[in-house]
Amino acid sequence: MNEARDRDLQVSPENTTGARQRLLLLVVAFNAENTIRNVLHGIPAALAEEYDVEILVIDDASIDATFDRTNTLEEAGSLPFPLRLLVNAREQGYGGTQKLGYRYAIENGFDLVALLHGDGAYDPARLPEMLAPLRSAATDAVLGSRMLGPDGRRPRGMPLYKTLGTRVLSRFQNRILRTQLSEWHCGYRAFRVDALEKLPFELNTNELHFDTEVIIQLVFAGLRIQEVGIPPYHGRDIRILTGLRYARDVMRAVLRARVQEMMLFHDPRFDCRVDSRENAHYQLKLDFDSTHTRVLTLIEPGSRILELGCAGGYFASLLETELGCKVTGVDTEPLAQGVTLDRFVQWNLDDGLPPVDISSYDLVVMLDVIEHLLRPEAFVSALHAATSTESRTCVVMTTGNIAFVLQRLMLLLGQFNYGKRGILDLTHTRLFTFGTLARLFEQRGFQVIRQEGVPAPFPLATRSRRIARALLTLNRFAIVPMRRLFSYQMLMVMRPRRSLDSLLREAEQATALRQ
Repeated sequence: MNEARDRDLQVSPENTTGARQRLLLLVVAFNAENTIRNVLHGIPAALAEEYDVEILVIDDASIDATFDRTNTLEEAGSLPFPLRLLVNAREQGYGGTQKLGYRYAIENGFDLVALLHGDGAYDPARLPEMLAPLRSAATDAVLGSRMLGPDGRRPRGMPLYKTLGTRVLSRFQNRILRTQLSEWHCGYRAFRVDALEKLPFELNTNELHFDTEVIIQLVFAGLRIQEVGIPPYHGRDIRILTGLRYARDVMRAVLRARVQEMMLFHDPRFDCRVDSRENAHYQLKLDFDSTHTRVLTLIEPGSRILELGCAGGYFASLLETELGCKVTGVDTEPLAQGVTLDRFVQWNLDDGLPPVDISSYDLVVMLDVIEHLLRPEAFVSALHAATSTESRTCVVMTTGNIAFVLQRLMLLLGQFNYGKRGILDLTHTRLFTFGTLARLFEQRGFQVIRQEGVPAPFPLATRSRRIARALLTLNRFAIVPMRRLFSYQMLMVMRPRRSLDSLLREAEQATALRQ
């Protein structure tokens, strides 16, 4: 037999441990009375040399003798490992049955779990090869692949239509999700249990495309996947209609996951990505036309700046190093590691203005802050009271435009979906248009002296620089005649009108000088 070739998606240093690991062999079975015995007896007894093994068979409410035949094996004690048999009171489906097995592995303290099919689809003799990469801390999940190995171009014994279908679907999934897996659709797989604990797999479908959703979650969570070549499917075939329905469900799941990455809505199934730094989703956007680049052009070198909601201090630090500004940063969270400012105040803006003399600053900067406040009306009134004595401190602020064309189209389709980022960020408490934002400030004593529309951050949504540049250019041109419709974000500059108290005092002083 030819040795299978492996492929790593992410290469990490070897960290092989000598500790003996607890292994759960999960066998999902449905109407498998003719195959379950061979599957269980095919499990290599040599696994006991390296693992503490337990077998868990979950019968998904079969209507044949699957349960009875498995129960007979359990009672006879003819297997080299302890066998636990469970039967679903109601059919849970392929994905639902896996969920139960993985939950069992987590609750019972197993280190590893490997999936087998009760219909004999995959050879249990390949378990040592599937499990070997998991003995290293550098691998979190192992996926079997029928497209690796010497028969990879056309796996021997696999029908041509199925080979082509698998390749086309896998290529589509790789393209959309920016992965390089040789195959997405093999049900032979093994996991570190601590990796499964990081995935919200309990929210996944109960149907056949459960496997696809798990891979998406692994990719989004940044977990390390390795592929191992295995022989092709040799179990029960599926009907054409079932295969087409499966392909449809797979494509829907992949597109939904990709659209979530574009922040058009939020699906907790795919909310697995781990940010690598504090306030990472408020990253600096300096490589393309953005709110950051626009605000930079408005700030005079050497200015005294108060940034409210500085989100780790990245932009504030840039103002100090590039423009020589003196910046006071204010945020609920501390500054990011390595970031220093002239002054920093840790303060929750929902409690009101921070304890600083706001009128002593040239500019107050609020980048994507107003939409997070619980009481923006009261905050803006307080800000006017703090800046209206001399009327020299201007306010620069940005926020998302809820009337952006894409949001209008989604609403037309009956969709109003919050996401992890973007205009409908899950943390946003208020939503604004150009009109409502301007009125918020004008009705509380400010004069809006500048309004700009900012295009969507296309470079964050596509890897193609050419496409991103083209879309940015089109968006900028569209903003000129129809700013309210095509602006993804709004930038406004406000100047406080003098308060009546300060004007009255000024009039009294002027009168005294003339008497």
